[in-house]
Amino acid sequence: MQHLRNLVVVLFVVALAVGLVQTVRPAAAQDEIVIYMQMGGHQGDGGTLARTNGARAAAEALGITLIEQYSGWDMQTMINHFNEALAADPDGIVIMGHPGEDAFAPLVAEAISRGIIVTSGNNSLPNLQAQYQAQGFGYAGADLWTGGYVTGKAMVAAGLQAGDEALVYDIWHEELRSRSPQGIKDALEEAGVVVDMLDVSQEVNSDVSLATPILTAYLEAHPNLKAIGTQHGNVTSALVNVLKEAGYAPGEIIVGGIDLSPATVAGVQEGYISATFDQVLYLQGYIPVLQVWLTYNLQIPGLVVDTGVGVVTPDNVEAIIPLIEQGLR
Repeated sequence: MQHLRNLVVVLFVVALAVGLVQTVRPAAAQDEIVIYMQMGGHQGDGGTLARTNGARAAAEALGITLIEQYSGWDMQTMINHFNEALAADPDGIVIMGHPGEDAFAPLVAEAISRGIIVTSGNNSLPNLQAQYQAQGFGYAGADLWTGGYVTGKAMVAAGLQAGDEALVYDIWHEELRSRSPQGIKDALEEAGVVVDMLDVSQEVNSDVSLATPILTAYLEAHPNLKAIGTQHGNVTSALVNVLKEAGYAPGEIIVGGIDLSPATVAGVQEGYISATFDQVLYLQGYIPVLQVWLTYNLQIPGLVVDTGVGVVTPDNVEAIIPLIEQGLR
């Protein structure tokens, strides 16, 4: 119910903004808002497309010039992109929190001192958000631990028993990002599942094809494995082919993942993926662009929007497939 209330608030804010645009934009038509926005992975990939489409829709609706930045999830590239944005002196910069607060703190401070609005999406920076919320620093994304926990609970509901062996394969080496897999681990261990942890390296993070031999070798070495959990969108989509090539039948290994790439949706339909966390990437694109517009025109502080609304399973996936195919979910 809380997730539903959050979504209602989001829709209300979007509807309100659409009305405000009609009032504010004519008076400020001479001001062209320019936003540099970090999108995450690679342009058009399953974990990025809906975010890009959301950002583009907001930019078009609000009359904003949007400069898209794709990092392949590389943290140093995200920092480099911030510096590139600073050099261009835009009106707003939208970042992702993967590099961490220490890395971003001096850059955000400089941007805000120069009157540039900074906000974040996908991976939160709670201390920076608290420090600069009055200047428009908000967050649009799921609560990372909760998203993982919801996924883990869905994996248990799919048939895991106490004593079963599970792997959580994710980015454990990033302090903030690791809250997602920690949520899965906590949910599984609450049910008595024995959990092993395997880190997604930066090389795999940027090129998910490198995960295939790693997962294949792990499956061979752990014949009693009952489940694999991850909150990495590209790893989720890769798992289906890994399991097929290893000879597993649908449901033989319970998989909990994240996002709604075409490969992941197909895996849900076929029964290879029991549940995938839906963090509504479209809103993670739309809301930060809207945030910059609201702060720029109306001095509205940073909004915190929880876009994590639950899991997609074989029971409910068919209803949203048309939206996924359009790159909206």
